[in-house]
Amino acid sequence: MKSSLRKSSARRLAIVLAVVVAATLGISRAGWLERPENIYGDLWHQLAGLRYQPRHVVIVSLDDRTLEEHADEPLVVWTPHFARVIEVLQRVGARVIGLDYLYYVSIESWLRKLNLPPAHPSLDYDGAFKRQLASGKVVMAANLGYDDRQQRRITLPIPNYFAFLPHRIYDVGLVNFFTEADGVIRHYVPALADAQGQAALTFAQLLALRATGRAPAAALRRLEQDPALQDWSAEDAETVNLSAFPVIGFVGPPDTFPRLSFGRLLRPGADADPEIRQLKDKVVIIAYEPAALQDIHATPYSLSLWKWQGADMSGPEIHANIVETLLTGIFPRPVPTYLSRLYLVVVLVAAGILFYRLSTWRGLPLAAVICLGCALISYLLFRRYWLLPTASVQLGILLSYVGVLGLKLTGEERERARIRKIFGRYVADEVVEKLLAKGSLPDLGGDSCQVTVLFSDIRNFTTISERLAPRQVVEMLNTYLSQACEPIFEQGGTIDKFIGDAVMAVFGSPAPYPDHARRALRAALGLADKAREFRAWMQQRFPGQDLPEFAIGIGLHSGEAIVGNIGSPKRLEFTSIGDTVNTASRLEGLTKELGWTIVASRSTIDAAGGVRTGRQETRAVKGRQERIEVFEVLGLEE
Repeated sequence: MKSSLRKSSARRLAIVLAVVVAATLGISRAGWLERPENIYGDLWHQLAGLRYQPRHVVIVSLDDRTLEEHADEPLVVWTPHFARVIEVLQRVGARVIGLDYLYYVSIESWLRKLNLPPAHPSLDYDGAFKRQLASGKVVMAANLGYDDRQQRRITLPIPNYFAFLPHRIYDVGLVNFFTEADGVIRHYVPALADAQGQAALTFAQLLALRATGRAPAAALRRLEQDPALQDWSAEDAETVNLSAFPVIGFVGPPDTFPRLSFGRLLRPGADADPEIRQLKDKVVIIAYEPAALQDIHATPYSLSLWKWQGADMSGPEIHANIVETLLTGIFPRPVPTYLSRLYLVVVLVAAGILFYRLSTWRGLPLAAVICLGCALISYLLFRRYWLLPTASVQLGILLSYVGVLGLKLTGEERERARIRKIFGRYVADEVVEKLLAKGSLPDLGGDSCQVTVLFSDIRNFTTISERLAPRQVVEMLNTYLSQACEPIFEQGGTIDKFIGDAVMAVFGSPAPYPDHARRALRAALGLADKAREFRAWMQQRFPGQDLPEFAIGIGLHSGEAIVGNIGSPKRLEFTSIGDTVNTASRLEGLTKELGWTIVASRSTIDAAGGVRTGRQETRAVKGRQERIEVFEVLGLEE
């Protein structure tokens, strides 16, 4: 029986866990967990802090200090300054220079409108800047936007500058970023195309290619064949599936990348500055970064949570992170799908089995512990640049807990109802509830237990039954036995059976009590009191019947017994068997011979402790070779 119950429970548990795994995978595929997964990823970035020191990229910042030093010069006339800075960078051996600045107007173009003489020096105001652009070491910025017809169009640098770029479109990188639904930049797109089919590499992608000496033209042709880029709709930018593009391997929080002031490179002898000379073989991004500039974006480090105050990141530093990602090859990569799913199944199955074995209230904190453990595993893998889902596993754990709880409330409650039905006939309600509250039900197939067995019968019952009518005998027995059960139930005993006028009770099973012997003796004394009270009832109910005085005999013995369902499959009875039961029955028989009301063995007296006894003898009992020491029980000492 127990084996079949276990198999049935295992099948139901397996079905529940299979449903939980399928539901978790379905919810995850539907994208409903994207937001919580992103929050976890952002939190891991916050916890990790600085991942490593940047090795390839430095930002030259056109900052407030530089602007203050040249306060009387509008930016439109700064091309000689840009030329000077680029020249210094080339002298110290910068590998490639990126101009993260969009040029919409040229001072030369405006001066030409003044009809100055052809040889006027102002007409070559941008000459130095153009010569630096023609060196082939500079990447300019462009933008992908919308024209008047709301079609996407690439806005290139003004023709005055674009014409001097030796590789034209392959010297121009798009500075666009694309945010996810929550407004955070986590992925980068390597190339984009406008509505006319004009494609261009993004700014960071182009800088990385130039730094490694690879041909931008060939790279762009390969990227144009990328299905993720082909899915990009020329009319609707919202259709971009950013998850199909690489994840940015952020080096650290904002201001992680080293910065040099633009003005520092304008000073005489700047190329001899030791710190500037360290720009050799670096990718240098020249960026316009005054404090009032709004070119800041939300990244994983923008998350504000608990003690962490999030901070947005400047556009140039995001480009720097992308370049560093490409040059180091340190990409955060998703754990392979098959391993991720295997991990999910193992965790949910293990959690489900534990939830099933534990009580409901113990399972709840365990669920919290497992969720925290899974989060810790995900974070540790993140430190190694592996991305393992966290929210989906935690959702599965919660679903597993709820599913197992539902299973317990159906299957286990049916089993508990069956136990109530079985034991409710033998023991008090509070004993049944104690059994159920333990969380582990008794083995109905039979357990070996330390118990105390009590036998009691009515003295002279044969004479009484001869002098009363059959209906009166039944009435007397039902009235007496209902009263006799009370002290037994009060002490947590189990009514094993009624045998005619005899009662058999067991203490210590199915609800275990360490003091089962003392409980049995207390019940025996209560039973003797009930018998004395019952004499008055007998005299009032059956006067003039010449009945012998009502009295009972009680025998008790403590020891090991087998307790469980005994019998054939068609007729089972929950009972106790063994030498302890037989000896208790023999001791009850000795009460007639000895003339004592309560007879207890040495094992019961010793196990109970503090027993007031009367006479004591050593007697042989039927079925035992050894003689047994017996005591007359008079009471219990408090």
